Amino acid sequence: VNQILLLLLVLTVCAILYSKVHQVPLALRNETVDLENPEEMEEEIPVVICAAAGRMGAAVAAISSIYSNTEANVLFYIIGLKTTIPHIRKWIENSKLKEIKFKVVEFNPMVLKGKIRQDASRPELLQPLNFVRFYLPLLIQKHEKVIYLDDDVIVQGDIQELYDTKLAPGHAAAFSDDCDLPSTHEIVRSVGMQNTYMGFLDYRKQAIRDLGISPSTCSFNPGVIVGNMTEWKHQRITQQLEKWMQRNVEENIYSSTLGGGVATSPMLIVFHGKYSSINPMWHIRHLGWSPDARYSEQFLQEAKLLHWNGRYKPWDYPSVHTDLWENWFIPDPSGKFKLTRPDS
Repeated sequence: VNQILLLLLVLTVCAILYSKVHQVPLALRNETVDLENPEEMEEEIPVVICAAAGRMGAAVAAISSIYSNTEANVLFYIIGLKTTIPHIRKWIENSKLKEIKFKVVEFNPMVLKGKIRQDASRPELLQPLNFVRFYLPLLIQKHEKVIYLDDDVIVQGDIQELYDTKLAPGHAAAFSDDCDLPSTHEIVRSVGMQNTYMGFLDYRKQAIRDLGISPSTCSFNPGVIVGNMTEWKHQRITQQLEKWMQRNVEENIYSSTLGGGVATSPMLIVFHGKYSSINPMWHIRHLGWSPDARYSEQFLQEAKLLHWNGRYKPWDYPSVHTDLWENWFIPDPSGKFKLTRPDS
């Protein structure tokens, strides 16, 4: 019995010594895991795009262009209304976009009750999803830095470059100035596009004059936003925007008949003098302002992002530079969304 106990003791000691000699340190094991799974260390880039009824093909083309032109770890937040969410989810899951990382988020239009003044001249601009950009921190809660894109864009560059846009301390967002790119000025003049505050705010109203903002101040376009959600919440940007929306309901201080966008005007007020700049090649605009005015092909090839803001959308007819947009369009598997073309 004593010999058996001695043998067991020797074996136990040997087993302990072997374990200590061959044990992989915890830190080294963790490092090995990280090296084998680099995506776990890669920063996630949240991109917010709306999927509105009647124009879901726009969101799909935008997502397709972003996904195809980057190796970055992009997480798409697709914002929709309750009635549209099943359609966009099915479209993505039954197309080549099924590999993307995405979350579908429902937007409750009741948050806008009493905050939008009805305007018959451009009713499409009053759609609830047009105001999603006002509520980014409420919809996207776990990210500090967020990219918001209008649905009528395509991205030709690497979205990582846009995400790396530097925001100055104290700035909650970065935009592109409407006066920032000389090569676009001819287009702006030819289509009558407004690019100053005078084109968006009614300077006949005392509330606007009291702001002390010169009417010749260059405007910016909020169709592409790089936002700092920490600053956004700290400065109560959403509440400030809602205040000016309510003020407009009561006093009609801006109008869609002016600059062509009821979502732009309150942002011009709230962010005046308090925003950083996006590289102008990351927001080439006005492609939807005329069915005739065209940029040069060389200029468009160099552009990182194209935006068909205006009435003439690339999925409708007439419109310009539709071939660039259609490169990224993915047909609707359900057949509900169809392109409008001269021969259709």
